[in-house]
Amino acid sequence: MIKKQPSDNEVLPPIGELDFNNTEIAFKSKTDAELNRAYWLFKIIASNFLVKVGPPITNFALKAGLPVKGLIKKTIFNHFCGGESIDGCKPTIASLAKQQVGTILDYSAEGEDSEADFDRTYQEVLKTIQYALKHPKEMPFAVFKPTGVGRFELYEKLDAGVALTPAEEIEWEHVKARFDGICKACHEYGIPVLVDAEHSWIQDSIDDLVRDLMRTYNKEKAIVFNTYQLYRHDKLASLKADYHLAETDGFYLGAKLVRGAYMEIERERAEKNGYPSPIQPDMNATNTDYNAALLFCLDRLDRVSFMAGTHNEESSRLLAEEMEKRGIPRNHSHVYFAQLLAMSDHLTFNLAAHGFNSAKYMPYGPVKLVMPYLFRRAQENTSVAGQTGRELSLILKEKARRKI
Repeated sequence: MIKKQPSDNEVLPPIGELDFNNTEIAFKSKTDAELNRAYWLFKIIASNFLVKVGPPITNFALKAGLPVKGLIKKTIFNHFCGGESIDGCKPTIASLAKQQVGTILDYSAEGEDSEADFDRTYQEVLKTIQYALKHPKEMPFAVFKPTGVGRFELYEKLDAGVALTPAEEIEWEHVKARFDGICKACHEYGIPVLVDAEHSWIQDSIDDLVRDLMRTYNKEKAIVFNTYQLYRHDKLASLKADYHLAETDGFYLGAKLVRGAYMEIERERAEKNGYPSPIQPDMNATNTDYNAALLFCLDRLDRVSFMAGTHNEESSRLLAEEMEKRGIPRNHSHVYFAQLLAMSDHLTFNLAAHGFNSAKYMPYGPVKLVMPYLFRRAQENTSVAGQTGRELSLILKEKARRKI
């Protein structure tokens, strides 16, 4: 997981030269054809109309057996996903490694909710851990999504304080066993694991479970990482409370810091059901809490390991410059930057080129099962002000540089 320290002959570029507009580094691995494909894909994503009508039309076509899978795979799937299997991801993993960027293999099948489905996902996550064990430099983290190994409605009942039926009690024990099996394997192999965040109305039961796993497996170092969505107005306080619990109970805190992925859904549900929205009042409040969370963790590296999962240039630069200012090695094992595959490459690759620990979340899985994930990402891009426009402007700059 830890990059080698630079030798006497290796001098890292000064932090003042960290230029997120350097498209030559950002798109170094992309051919002209891939760059053109990226341009047209982001142009499509920029159209709110297509993003809104695309999911129902595509889902209908897939369910009806219409021949659209090949088109999807050659376009949006191949751009934003590593492949349909771990083996299919290997070329992209190797390509990232050449630029000193790690891979976080993220099995992104969604929409399944049977015990057999959850067991299948559990086994797939264990396979990614085995791959990371054999390729530690390429894969610094494992990851799983709670609703990939447990039923959404079950978490919902637990959060709402509704008593489970005897059958559901057994089901919950199975969920806890899957969580524990993944974290136990990661502890045994020394591989940190990221537990993704979910909607606010099922998150409390997940947080409770992850804290228990931290107590068990984070006694020597941070293995289990919880995710804090800072677009929620209560999550900076949650991060601080978990840190103080770690101090009191004698474990290390693992934290993945993100802004969040369900803003529109959260606000709509809160309004519909008549409760206060858990979402920050505006983007400035989110940014303020996110940056405060970065600095809070950076102040406490003796007990905290954290990942800055962000596509925000200001936050990325803040963290990089603060590390430099404090004399913290750029490849300090307790600090990672991460972005999604094929998004914000100007951050990932320029940070890596300057010696910072950088990684890409690499979604993979069968095309049909990964489509809900891809649609959600497309919708997020249109809801975040300037995100798609920024991607397009950088691609256009690189096309001009290459004269294509």
